[in-house]
Amino acid sequence: MAFLDNIFNFINMRSFSSVWFWIVLALYWSSVSQAVLGAPYDVIIRARNGMAQDKEDLDRLVYIHLRRRLALMRRSGHWVLALVVALLTAICILAFSYRVEFAQALFVLLVPITLVRMAGLRLCFHIEREGIEGVTLARVLLKHRFWMQALGVLAIFVTAVWGMLYVMSRSALGL
Repeated sequence: MAFLDNIFNFINMRSFSSVWFWIVLALYWSSVSQAVLGAPYDVIIRARNGMAQDKEDLDRLVYIHLRRRLALMRRSGHWVLALVVALLTAICILAFSYRVEFAQALFVLLVPITLVRMAGLRLCFHIEREGIEGVTLARVLLKHRFWMQALGVLAIFVTAVWGMLYVMSRSALGL
């Protein structure tokens, strides 16, 4: 039992005051900025500025990821949506009705992640419907990346403010 106590003390379930929560938050938003629909940033830039081979590489890479995502959504999208909505609802109730800190941390982490995934799915449908390729595809991906970075800045700010207020209110109450 001492081993498990040491692990839980190391992980620290007090989320907003835990370094692990902030590491996960930073790593997620960093990964969102690194690749758009499976295409790394440097590949997108080379395709926008480069030769035909770079554009072809970008097209292939994006369309592979696009087909995978759309196939999943067409096969079981309703079930995925129902599961995500049920999970977020349960976490929201635990977080704000029962004031569970861990649920609040999960909520402020998962809602922006859900928005990023929905925006990515919307982008997939747009690219497929319009048949976007080449330089236009690079521009669309860069625009999407910009808006996801803006969402990331807003999400980190809101999370930091909420976490700071939560920790300050708990310390003011002496808990």
